[in-house]
Amino acid sequence: MTPEAPRTRAAAPEDPRAARTRAKLRGALLEECARRPLEEVGVAELVRRAGVGRATFYVHYADLEALAVDACADVVREAVDALHAWRGRPDPVSAPRALLAFFAELAPHTALYRALLSPGGGGPLGRVLHRDLRARSLAERELVGAADAPLIASAVAATFAGVLADWLHGLLEGAPEDIAHQVWQLLVALHMSR
Repeated sequence: MTPEAPRTRAAAPEDPRAARTRAKLRGALLEECARRPLEEVGVAELVRRAGVGRATFYVHYADLEALAVDACADVVREAVDALHAWRGRPDPVSAPRALLAFFAELAPHTALYRALLSPGGGGPLGRVLHRDLRARSLAERELVGAADAPLIASAVAATFAGVLADWLHGLLEGAPEDIAHQVWQLLVALHMSR
């Protein structure tokens, strides 16, 4: 099942009321998921918490999973930005500060991320992470004329999404800082392989 994006027109500027409504719904979902797992959250209590009507919820989102992916979209943007937060020649051992901060700041919503990001990097959030990370890596590799840009971009996206998901699910052990350095070393090795 592919999660639907919020139902807005890409070319038209966003209606401020719609943006506020979606922000209320995202905030309410994050508050609910801080208390209990996503599968225990219902639309009725969510819209009550957000102060919007049930019909309004369905104007913006197909279901709770679509809202959850939208609510977690910031973590995807942060991951992509953290992986590209360096210039020049990367340190092959030490992760950039942005990547260290990214891993350190995941704790508050770990359960929600685990619900949307399955082991190996799949799931609705994994698909969004892979798509966005691959696109950014591909664009940057093509900009500098790097060899095998599509192949390396796919490998970078799959490696990062898989390691992140497996760590969140407890399949990989390590403190956030250790995992950040380890995944960074893998990604640098992929970039240097061609």
